[in-house]
Amino acid sequence: MRNLLSIATAVTVLGASAMARDACPRPPATHLKTVATSRKSPFACNRLALTPAERKRHFDELGPMLLALKKRVRELPDGYEFEFPPDSKTFALVAEWSNQERLCCPFFDISMRLEREGGPLWLRLSGRPGTKEFIRVDGAKWIQQ
Repeated sequence: MRNLLSIATAVTVLGASAMARDACPRPPATHLKTVATSRKSPFACNRLALTPAERKRHFDELGPMLLALKKRVRELPDGYEFEFPPDSKTFALVAEWSNQERLCCPFFDISMRLEREGGPLWLRLSGRPGTKEFIRVDGAKWIQQ
């Protein structure tokens, strides 16, 4: 019940935020430039983006835990998707890993998806041309079946 209340609260806040945002005039999208489009980070892990404690957690704890939980890998045109069990603990681990991974590898597009009807949890790593090749080399352990 607490989870449902948390979800309802989050949906309400997001909805109110979206309504407030739509009430304010915005310049046309052609005049907006985001950080992601204004510069491209190199295809290299910035391990200094994490503190020593975060780095230890990310590489020595979370990575091995998720590799052990990984059920399947799907190759995509621009990256890979990794299947995990859809339980709450695994979801939290994947979310924590993803948040840290985006700091040290900002060139990744990272998304998490839960399939309907209690289906699996998917972690998708993709990005601009070259990302898939980076994953194939740097994340070879991750793409092994």
